[in-house]
Amino acid sequence: MMIRSSTALRNDYDSMVKLSTEKQEPIYLTRNGEGEMVFLPIDLWEKRQAELELFAEMLRREQNRMAGAKTYSASDMRTEAEELLCEG
Repeated sequence: MMIRSSTALRNDYDSMVKLSTEKQEPIYLTRNGEGEMVFLPIDLWEKRQAELELFAEMLRREQNRMAGAKTYSASDMRTEAEELLCEG
């Protein structure tokens, strides 16, 4: 984990961008010794957002399954797909 002061960001933005991009990890920014913000490359942020969305979808589906929603095995899906393809 990289920790830097917010002053470092203000005074040396370009090297902070380079460091975060090379390491592909966030930099935790502090003010007066307290955590305040996270600085990270946009591609890393987008990847993390996609992961969060995937986890949220997995949780939603698991909750539906636990609530009694109908589920399908891989074999069921294969059979149904074959039936649909044979109809067309």
